[in-house]
Amino acid sequence: MTPKASIALLGSLLLVWTAGQGHAADAVFVAKLQPLNASKIGASASGNARLEVADGKLIVSIDLAGLPPGMHLQHFHGFPSGQDATCPTSEHDGNGDGYIDLIETEPVAGTTMVPFHAHPATLEIPSDSYPVADEHGAAHYEKTEVVADIESALKEKFKAPVLALEKRVIFVHGVESSTALPDSVKSLPGVPAHVTIPIACGKIEAEQ
Repeated sequence: MTPKASIALLGSLLLVWTAGQGHAADAVFVAKLQPLNASKIGASASGNARLEVADGKLIVSIDLAGLPPGMHLQHFHGFPSGQDATCPTSEHDGNGDGYIDLIETEPVAGTTMVPFHAHPATLEIPSDSYPVADEHGAAHYEKTEVVADIESALKEKFKAPVLALEKRVIFVHGVESSTALPDSVKSLPGVPAHVTIPIACGKIEAEQ
């Protein structure tokens, strides 16, 4: 075998070995967040997210505009099975009430997996450290977390040992508590619908 062929073979073996470790390789991912339920809630939330995996860390930056006042839950959702998650559209309004509620997102977007608040690796959804919209409806979030910590938590909770960012979607949730929502807008048990109603969604994709 020539030296050039040996180097090529070694490179291929290293790629296979890396993939087998279950950890995300260095890469940059982005998501363009588009409004959901805008015509119903009177606000058109949108934004951009950047997720960089480098040196064993996940660096997340999310900029949002057009938000209703208040704190907004934001997470990536996905399927522990590895199925590809996508953002819902109007056709996923199963009960035909004109709203896409959290429960109606599950068939195409999966479950809530990683929160974007002060401590993502905990995977704990309740928190008072999510971004709060300013008087202009804007919010910025930035956080660096150890990939291995997140993946360990994902494995323990979901039996899903890897980030698999390209198979996830980011949701932003929440309207003012005074917003009138019909009883048909469903939420998690014990959690008001105004907290969980999706207001923006974006598919995470590798940066081109």
